[in-house]
Amino acid sequence: MTIDVSKLSVSLEEGERWRRTLSITVPRELVESERRSAVKAFSARLRLPGFRTGKVPPAVVEKRFGQTLEKELLDRVIGDVYRRVLEQRELRPITEGKVGQVDYRPESDLSFAISFDVAPKIELARLGGFKIDRPAIRVTDEAVETMLTRVREREGTWVPLEVGKPGTGDMVQVRIQRLDEEGPEPRSYEFRLGSGEAIGGVERAIESLEVGGSGEFTIEFPGEAVREAAPGEPASGSSPPSTRKLRVFLDGRKRLELPELDDEFARATGEFKSVEDMRNRIREDLETEAGREADVRVKEALLEEILSANSFEVPESMLDRFIQAALGNPKELDQATWAEAKQELRPGAVRAVKRHLVMGRVAEAEGLSATQDEVDARIEEIASKNGVSPSEVYSRLQRAGHVERLERELTEEKVFEFLKKKSEILEGL
Repeated sequence: MTIDVSKLSVSLEEGERWRRTLSITVPRELVESERRSAVKAFSARLRLPGFRTGKVPPAVVEKRFGQTLEKELLDRVIGDVYRRVLEQRELRPITEGKVGQVDYRPESDLSFAISFDVAPKIELARLGGFKIDRPAIRVTDEAVETMLTRVREREGTWVPLEVGKPGTGDMVQVRIQRLDEEGPEPRSYEFRLGSGEAIGGVERAIESLEVGGSGEFTIEFPGEAVREAAPGEPASGSSPPSTRKLRVFLDGRKRLELPELDDEFARATGEFKSVEDMRNRIREDLETEAGREADVRVKEALLEEILSANSFEVPESMLDRFIQAALGNPKELDQATWAEAKQELRPGAVRAVKRHLVMGRVAEAEGLSATQDEVDARIEEIASKNGVSPSEVYSRLQRAGHVERLERELTEEKVFEFLKKKSEILEGL
């Protein structure tokens, strides 16, 4: 199909949020020419009784297959004209065109409108001159000792205790029976007291029992916590608190015995020479993690300043795609649920899409996109840390579809380094 775009009547309307609408009129003679070509092509492959293949008269084809021909004709002409106008006007849609207002009668002009979103062309007037506070990196002795305790707990031994009442930190085996319903059998649970797996009333009831004992208790459940699947589960709803009568059986308890914190333990746990060496390594790790968190805070604060200083709108279609990805499979949601979810997620979607657009715009303008050499270097770094070959790392990333994500992460690192140099980063005291 060959249509001269210069013979078309075309107008472009710029709507809100980067919505564009093309209104196009195709002259009658061009449409009829395409119709004759369509009839001829259809006739060439048509087989009808009494006619040789390819020799069915156009009038017969029109009479018997006019509606089918017209639909195919309009679909083909509209699609081809749309593509050619986009090329001629250098428009780059980011959504499928939505066709509407089609007006056509045989031996007349064809007119239609088609709407789509285009990629935003954002102008960033200000990228620097901001003052950003970087949180101070403080690792307390208490934080180090807490990590040491976690390591000891990980290496500890659970020892059964046949007598006594359990306390915070003990692992308990219990059966819980609801007394407000006839016939329910006790259900078994095992959890650690103080871990938040059971509500306070249930824990207090358990702590009042001796191993092997049982008791009846009236316990208040906040909200929708009283569910058959988990009597001690924390509340998740907003209904008023309610009470339930339960019988609780304490079948067993265990206490965690921690290994002695000495140099022998340190050497057995990892490549440490002593407990002091272990403490120092833990402190270094915590400081490194705190540094990463501080860098994230700086990046987010810097981005907020840039977004506040450079106002722009984003296409609705980009927000929809982000929200759909966040929901996983929105097709399973009814219209009301989708509308509610969209409204709830919209503020975060706007910020995320704007962030993506700013990163892309700065990377493009400043030539900061990650190069293949930089990607290869990062892959070699990952391989070295994990004791595998770079080719193995690359294969894993490729299979998981994460090569492009690695490129984006490297690009963002370069963009943020560029942006930080344009502002003042104030180190916390």
